[in-house]
Amino acid sequence: MTFVLISNQRLNILDQKSILRQLKLIIKLMELHDENSFKIRSYQSTVNTIDRGDVLIEGKSMEELQAINGIGKSIAEVIFAIGQTGTHAYLEELLEKTPTGILEILEIKGLGPKKVKVLWEELNITSTHELLEACQAGQVAKIKGFGEKTQESIIQALEFRASNMGKWLYADIEEAVDSFAKQLLSLNGVEKAEPVGDYARKMEVISTVEWLLESDDCKASLKALNELQGLEKDEVKSSPFKWRGKLLDPEVQMLIHFTTSEKFVQEKVLRTGNKAHLLYPLKENKTLAEVLRSEGPFESEVALYEHLDLPFIPEELREGFVEFDLAKENKVEKLLKEEDLKGILHNHSTYSDGKHSLRQMAEACKDLGYEYLGISDHSRTASYAGGLEIEKVQKQWEEIDALNKELVPFKIFKGIESDILTDGNLDYPDDILAGFDFVVASVHSSLGMDRKRATARLLKAIENPYTTMLGHPTGRLLLRREGYPLDHKAIIESCAKHGVIIEINANPWRLDLDWRWVNYAMEKGVMLSINPDAHEVAGYADMRYGVIVGRKGGLTSEMTFNAKTIEEVEKYFVDRKEKSKKK
Repeated sequence: MTFVLISNQRLNILDQKSILRQLKLIIKLMELHDENSFKIRSYQSTVNTIDRGDVLIEGKSMEELQAINGIGKSIAEVIFAIGQTGTHAYLEELLEKTPTGILEILEIKGLGPKKVKVLWEELNITSTHELLEACQAGQVAKIKGFGEKTQESIIQALEFRASNMGKWLYADIEEAVDSFAKQLLSLNGVEKAEPVGDYARKMEVISTVEWLLESDDCKASLKALNELQGLEKDEVKSSPFKWRGKLLDPEVQMLIHFTTSEKFVQEKVLRTGNKAHLLYPLKENKTLAEVLRSEGPFESEVALYEHLDLPFIPEELREGFVEFDLAKENKVEKLLKEEDLKGILHNHSTYSDGKHSLRQMAEACKDLGYEYLGISDHSRTASYAGGLEIEKVQKQWEEIDALNKELVPFKIFKGIESDILTDGNLDYPDDILAGFDFVVASVHSSLGMDRKRATARLLKAIENPYTTMLGHPTGRLLLRREGYPLDHKAIIESCAKHGVIIEINANPWRLDLDWRWVNYAMEKGVMLSINPDAHEVAGYADMRYGVIVGRKGGLTSEMTFNAKTIEEVEKYFVDRKEKSKKK
């Protein structure tokens, strides 16, 4: 593969994070194939510089890349090529001699290139399937440098990976599902096409997208469906009133039900609510499912719930969790809505690992109609993410002060996402912590602790008088990494005792605090904050996923911290800091 590099050309096909990801892959592959150690160190040094957030490589020309301290001509060529094409001849050369299965093994937590190389050479393992078989047979534990503990952690990682195969984040398939809905509505005989099941309830992870189609000519509609491009039918599992198969791009499992106009409302509610919702005893001690099967028809879902002497229950609430209690107390209307949010807290800028500058993040937040922004870049322990040393913190404070004068009445609050160290302490001295308006305390490292140690670690951080908010409590990454085990009740009760807000991290990969704990937090008087953890302006759009999570758990605007006005938030921060000084 030949690349012609035009030195003064500026193209921006890949962003900074994507370029960095490719550079890290090159390093892994170099280590795997025993490339020159000096060359590996040069690449690693470059990656470390970029990781710290000290330099911007996105959209740079060759001359600009070479002008960056620590980036030589050869690495600059690689970065430039990756930025404009997504790859480079050297990366392609390394990939050419690497089995595809090895690339998958390199993604497994705890297995670096050196260990993967040993597995490849000593056991001829070139796929995750072969690796699991070797672990189950006890072969991996016998290899020098591995042992039983490593073998067990590999098995757990592989099982977690396997259990999530074919699953999607709700947020990642929204656009494809919306587009497919339009195709379904165009089918011969189809009057309505609406999602049901997990997708309709906006579950965080989706295995199958279910649909309900209204058609008075099911045969004609099925025929038209089978002729749609981009679908693959499962002939064995399909039937005259049910189509099974998958969308091909993205590859999502689909289950499509057909019904008549007369039965549409009943069928939609039956196929949307989960089992606990449908089996809830209601009218004359009949369950909702029994009412749906024996009464009606109903003109609409609103009419159905009115028939049950209840207000309309939104689809995302139909979990059999808190929705009927809320409905009976007429509290459904008090649930949090996107328009209730007044500000955005927990965001990152180019001071640490963000893509956009402090000014860009602030102006974009203001343009969206919010009253305030909370900037909370990574703290100094997070060197991998350009964590802020004390001098950099003070520099950011100065810029915030200047921007606040310029952007008034909009306000930027001075925050930090302070790493919770393994002993539960935060990673700045008290005099620096006291200077922030708010502190988000989060765990980013040593995620392998057992439940007792992990809980004790968080409890100590919560007790710190400078902790304002607990960030993404379990550290989970949906479909990628399990959260660390916690005693949620103990954590929530401690937050209640010490007046600590709990974050609902709205990033679709996190959605943490989990919605199943939202109601318990509210019962204990703990406020929650919908935070996007935005590392770029586009990240603000994730706020809606945090609102969905909050609503599923019964969150009201009253108990949502960033539904407070700018004056209320400022007073809260000032009052809390005063209390901290007295402790």
